[in-house]
Amino acid sequence: MNERTLFPLIDKLARCHQLTEAEYARLIRFRTPETAAHLAALARTAREAVYGTEVYTRGLIEVSNFCRNDCYYCGIRRSNRACERYRLAPEQILACADAGWQAGFRTDRAYTKARITKLETERISSELERNRVVVVAGFQGLNKLDDITTLGRGGSDTSAVAIAAALHADRCQIFTDVEGVYTADPRKVRNTRKLEEITFDEMLELASLGAQVLNNRSVELAKKYNVELEVLSSLNPVPGTVVKEVVKDVEGMLIKGVAKDTDVAVITILNVPDEPGTSFKIFGLLAQKNINVDIILQSTGRDGKKDISFTCAESEAETALRVLRESAKFDQVTCDETCAKVSIVGAGMQSHSGVASKMFEAMSNNNINIKMISTSEIKISCIIDREDADKAVSAIHEMLFD
Repeated sequence: MNERTLFPLIDKLARCHQLTEAEYARLIRFRTPETAAHLAALARTAREAVYGTEVYTRGLIEVSNFCRNDCYYCGIRRSNRACERYRLAPEQILACADAGWQAGFRTDRAYTKARITKLETERISSELERNRVVVVAGFQGLNKLDDITTLGRGGSDTSAVAIAAALHADRCQIFTDVEGVYTADPRKVRNTRKLEEITFDEMLELASLGAQVLNNRSVELAKKYNVELEVLSSLNPVPGTVVKEVVKDVEGMLIKGVAKDTDVAVITILNVPDEPGTSFKIFGLLAQKNINVDIILQSTGRDGKKDISFTCAESEAETALRVLRESAKFDQVTCDETCAKVSIVGAGMQSHSGVASKMFEAMSNNNINIKMISTSEIKISCIIDREDADKAVSAIHEMLFD
């Protein structure tokens, strides 16, 4: 391997893009002074970007890749070991935790989607007091039995926010493949706008409704501990989007974004007894299996019976069906996995009328049928056919923003 093939791998790793197993192996085997110098330059650039060219005091960088479930654990170990092998000059030492759990993440026992229960910051704080840059592999933790757990989808963002909250940081910067939070996915919708700032509540709704720039768990944690977030591009050094509690000129922009979520299944239970305790029985059993339920629709009772429909993640639909049929003893249970959810979010809807009608008009003009509707003070969501999702987002965005 020569410099021409090696340095792109290092740059790819530095920008938080996942390397293949073969690329990791090639990077680790190839050890030269030039490689160390290149890594030193990357570390210097990162530190200078945060603390300036003259001041090298403290640093904290949360670096991780996107992956699935437990496979991510192996990738993080490989990436951090690669950093360990290239120890830099004394003024640029990387103090690497070999795995996220070594940084002090304690979690519950929900494997593949564990939640952080405590963060022990002694190790991180000790390294920071020694003026070292700390590279923490997020996404992992230890449960009370000291078994390794993974945080699941959004675990990297959540880990970064948890560290920022525990260390009382002024801001947590999340570097990703886009330049900030847009009014819709700029790769699929024309004339989108990048937002300078957005409230926690609005970002939490967008993240929960399918916007992939931030995970809802990280936003929820940031709101709880009032950690200001900034979404930035890892490729282009331009200002991003700030997520915080209060933003300026709330009424200037009624809607902050249009989002879609195709990981949706609609489960319907027919002829449910119309009596007290039935809903508790259904959703209590689902909660025991850690199944998150979103939209719930209940029909008007007739002849002592009613129908209940709800949405959940498509990946959890099979478990939900099994629980309802085997534990709750419901025979008439159906599942529709051909649906998607499109939503609009904006705090301005609280004091302005006509937003919902424009959303419905946009879908009507494009012959898109609405199956379910859910509203709150700052969002409206509709369940539609999955094949119409992209068309619906474009039509709604055009109606509300153009």
